[in-house]
Amino acid sequence: MSTCANPILLGFVLEWLETAQSRSSKGIATYNKAYNSLKACPMKFDHPLQLKALNGFGDKLCSRLTDKLKDYCQEEGLEMPAMPHGSRKRISNVAAGDDQDPGNSPSPAKRPRKMKSYVPALRSGPYALVLALATLNEYGQAGLTKLELINLAQPHCDSSFTAPSDPTKFYTAWSSMKTLESKELVYSRGRPEKRYLLTEDGWDTAKRIKKSHDPAQGRLDTFTSREDDLETAGLSPTRASSGSKPTGSPSKPNMVDIIPLGQAVTSVSSLPDFSPIVLQPGSFTVELVVDNREVRTKKDRDYIEVELEKKEINCVTRPLELGDCIWVARTRDPMKLQDMGVEGDEIVLDYIVERKRLDDLISSIKDGRFHEQKFRLKKSGIKNVIYIIEEISLNDDHAGKYQEAVQSAIATMQVVSGYFVKKTTSIDDTIRYLARMTRLLKEQYEKQPLHIIPTKVLTAANYLPLVQKLKDEQPSKGFHISYPALASLSSKSDSLTLRDVYLKMLMCIKGVTGEKALEIQKRWKTPMTFIEAYQACDEGDDGKKQKFELVMKEMGNLAGRKKIAKALSVNIAKVWGCEGET
Repeated sequence: MSTCANPILLGFVLEWLETAQSRSSKGIATYNKAYNSLKACPMKFDHPLQLKALNGFGDKLCSRLTDKLKDYCQEEGLEMPAMPHGSRKRISNVAAGDDQDPGNSPSPAKRPRKMKSYVPALRSGPYALVLALATLNEYGQAGLTKLELINLAQPHCDSSFTAPSDPTKFYTAWSSMKTLESKELVYSRGRPEKRYLLTEDGWDTAKRIKKSHDPAQGRLDTFTSREDDLETAGLSPTRASSGSKPTGSPSKPNMVDIIPLGQAVTSVSSLPDFSPIVLQPGSFTVELVVDNREVRTKKDRDYIEVELEKKEINCVTRPLELGDCIWVARTRDPMKLQDMGVEGDEIVLDYIVERKRLDDLISSIKDGRFHEQKFRLKKSGIKNVIYIIEEISLNDDHAGKYQEAVQSAIATMQVVSGYFVKKTTSIDDTIRYLARMTRLLKEQYEKQPLHIIPTKVLTAANYLPLVQKLKDEQPSKGFHISYPALASLSSKSDSLTLRDVYLKMLMCIKGVTGEKALEIQKRWKTPMTFIEAYQACDEGDDGKKQKFELVMKEMGNLAGRKKIAKALSVNIAKVWGCEGET
């Protein structure tokens, strides 16, 4: 830092960078970019606002540096540097790539009025959430789950985080989390159970709350020093006496660290040990959940639900992240699972249904949805996947053209994927089948205890290996997860692992099935290693031949559907080896 032309400003940026790294916040990349840019700059700056000319410095960061420099000058008894005359205009021209003389330019436009910083109202939902996150992070906690955050923040909020204050509305104090996220004060990460953390702006807001608090009220002081709040949230960090800073390295709460998305679980020993949550018979009921997009016709959307009710089957309809029908065990006490640290009141059972009319099955085969759906069903970890195919009548030309493709798809589902295929003659036949399955599953599950994997031990990386380990070690027991956990793991909108994206990229090539994509991924672990394998081939015609045969030679010895022939190997090389048509 001694060789830098602006050591004081660089020191401020370095301090923020180290703080962001200690909190694992999203500001790491921003501060790192600004730090490297300022460190490499040989020009001396008189005022922080001049840094806008550098890469990585925007209005927000320059404003923070200005405030920081003011505090520094006040503490050291120094005079705050004045902004040089005309510098704002000159710097904005430099940033825009304009080298014209600012003296010949029109006078600058009036500066917009600075927005007032957001400070949540005392005892409001945002107030309690921000302070809860700030307090826990001070003791080394890398984020809080929703339940932990609610338990910690509730005593310091006048509204309930779980029950609406107005029975006619759905909003609770937790709804204010959307406000904090929209203002970029809080962000979340992790699957299936989100963990919430403060952004840099969130930390600034927490500090403003503490500065503006009236000590006579006692609430904030009580909040930051109460051990029982931490115990209520299921956390027990080691800390110094009230009012003093922690000494040494605080012990981390008893929570499983988040495994970054895309990081594989390499061994069984790395899987978490846990005690399952047990629901005893009589504490839950088995219910059928149907995707509300499953309809008879656009004008008759409630047909399935109405017909099931006639058969004395009460079903729940709502959007499902995966499948068209699932069965869940719903606790009779809605708060029972939350008291045990599991979000929601539904546990997913080991049965899921994907319903296809014959014409829809043909369409999904043509546009690739069929393979994508099979891929997501396999990742769900649900053992019993049921494909219902409604054999509606098609015209002879259409049926004959795709008959072979349909038969191949059905054979793949049964033999390769291990799914149960149920053919029905109509939607009414399908409804009768769902009613029989519901009665059967109620009889099967409601008389035995359910073993539940706590959501906090699950990650996108360890879920399937953990399910397989439990199945191998205790085959007589079934282990289940909550519906919110399954929805998060199966969501199309949630972050995908690198492996997921890689497999999807491979399956975009005609002829590359899920089985073939998995075999390719086993040999070339990441997209980069696959590309590098092609780049390592020779130049010219010999190199082109090597690229065309690369996958075939590696996988030509495989048997059955995993084998890749030369024609498909050529197609893959044209995409990944950047070869043109020949």
